[in-house]
Amino acid sequence: MNILVTGGAGYIGSVATELLLDRGHKVTVFDCLERGHRQAIDDRAAFVHGDLRQASDIQSVMERLRPDAVMHFAAYALVGESMERPDLYFGNNVGGVANLAEAMARVGVCKVVFSSTCATYGQPERVPITEDLPQKPTNPYGESKLICEKIFNWYSECRGFKPVFLRYFNACGATERFGEDHEPETHVIPNLLKVALGQRPDFRIFGDDYATPDGTCIRDYIHILDLAEAHLLAVEKPVQDAFNLGTGTGFSVHDVLNTAREVTGHPIPVQVVPRRPGDPAKLVAGADKAHQVLGWNPQYMDLRKIITSAWNWHKAHPHGYPA
Repeated sequence: MNILVTGGAGYIGSVATELLLDRGHKVTVFDCLERGHRQAIDDRAAFVHGDLRQASDIQSVMERLRPDAVMHFAAYALVGESMERPDLYFGNNVGGVANLAEAMARVGVCKVVFSSTCATYGQPERVPITEDLPQKPTNPYGESKLICEKIFNWYSECRGFKPVFLRYFNACGATERFGEDHEPETHVIPNLLKVALGQRPDFRIFGDDYATPDGTCIRDYIHILDLAEAHLLAVEKPVQDAFNLGTGTGFSVHDVLNTAREVTGHPIPVQVVPRRPGDPAKLVAGADKAHQVLGWNPQYMDLRKIITSAWNWHKAHPHGYPA
């Protein structure tokens, strides 16, 4: 297949691009490199420097490539930042999808695999979270992703689109070539590893008074290779639906901290600070639908192995990708 990957210079997009190429697909990466890295794009992929906020950028590449399908990763994805700057999230995430959908429609491209998030559910009514639960985001990031899903659904109704929404939980881990390099970095595992590398004095825990066994937030951590595999299955199969992607197992911040201490051999001192606005107490996936319909089965279930893969990448790239 001829596949356009938007945001292919980012954390998850880079790994999805690598797997697509390994499976023999032809890939073009479209990225503005604002938060992605040129070095994170597989050398076998074609690269187009463009910005989804500019309708002419995506329209021209869509007309030239006329891909069989689109994998859409390009978005801002920081919950805290979205609470401070909602304008960025609605302008970039929603505006970008509006331009992408229209560019696809104009050339008759109907298949899109959309990188969505469990943040569309907000504070869930029950855990594990299944796809039939109400989507009630508690932050502008989750709201922006939900609006994007609605845009693609309306293009399904009006233009014959075949969207697949992959609502995944906490992406983590690394491959030998590609890992996590954000600025600012807000994710638990890389921030723990930065302390172990001597780049930060301590690790901040945002609240230890949640209604969980140890008071810290519980999340479902899923390796990026498993996420990428789900994207490949979604683009290769004749499906149109929404799927949660997670392991079904929740780990608290303290669980992850203690495992990182074991993996790195570093004491990793901590500092407890106030909660972040918009953080639900517990998010764990119910992913039976992905197993049954996509035939997706995550291979990286061991938290220690996940953190070890990230630790190996960060040791080899202590300052991330070259500037």
